[in-house]
Amino acid sequence: TSISFRDSIFGSEISLRINGKVVNARIPAGIKDGNKIKVKGKGGPGEGGAGDLIITVNVIKHPIFSRDDLNLRMELPVTFTEAALGADVKVPTLDGEEVTVRIAPGTSNGRVLRVKGRGVETSKGTGDLLVTIDVQVPQRVDGAAKKALEDFAHATKEYDPQIGRAHV
Repeated sequence: TSISFRDSIFGSEISLRINGKVVNARIPAGIKDGNKIKVKGKGGPGEGGAGDLIITVNVIKHPIFSRDDLNLRMELPVTFTEAALGADVKVPTLDGEEVTVRIAPGTSNGRVLRVKGRGVETSKGTGDLLVTIDVQVPQRVDGAAKKALEDFAHATKEYDPQIGRAHV
């Protein structure tokens, strides 16, 4: 059976029609894609009575979140200005709330911010929400913005991001 990403994290109940009969099954919170659930006594007939029904769970991908064990991951697009100067940005959580993450001044593309306790909750523990910064650069820059960036480039010409890398 296929379930939503959200149902895989929080758990749910499903109903399946098997050989004309409705079978209800509980999907436990934190189930992973490809895991199997056993429903005792709801399978095919056998010598010792009804066998067990084995349900393979397929989790539908989420448009924002992905799973990394108990952690949830997401990418957060930010502007060059937010990354350079710092900002407080609201991010969604899977339970529908928004939390504010603080982007420190000078944050690099690809940096991962951790929101404690906002991941997958199971009997093994609770994960975190890992937010990867994705700095977005405008495709066109005109007028005052172009002049400001040219001034910025001139003011920071001493900074060389290539220092420390092997040159070929």
